[in-house]
Amino acid sequence: MNFPIASILIAGAMPWVCAGIAKGGKRSYDNHNPREWLAQQTGYRARANAAQANCFEAFPLYAVSILMAMYVDVAPEQIELCAGIFIAARVAYIACYLSDQDKLRSLAWLVGVASTVSLLVASMID
Repeated sequence: MNFPIASILIAGAMPWVCAGIAKGGKRSYDNHNPREWLAQQTGYRARANAAQANCFEAFPLYAVSILMAMYVDVAPEQIELCAGIFIAARVAYIACYLSDQDKLRSLAWLVGVASTVSLLVASMID
């Protein structure tokens, strides 16, 4: 499996990681009503849940941008670079969200979006 395809799997798994962080180790976790329980959380658990939602939001456009770039034969090096930047940015985004670093989180988000948009633009130019 090449890295751009693997990065789709990695990006797709990021919401699960965030959910695990939000729910993990808490004895009062209510698996019968998980969304209601999560809505009542505070601190890093609430931020992990918000990061989970954002990961779900970022994923579709990213996955499509990788597939489009591959379909129209954008240079593999460019696809790999953008995939690496996106994954690194999303990992940084989650870390910043969990540690309540709002400005760095926004920067990481912007870098991830820029890498996705650059793939889409490259797909239109090629």
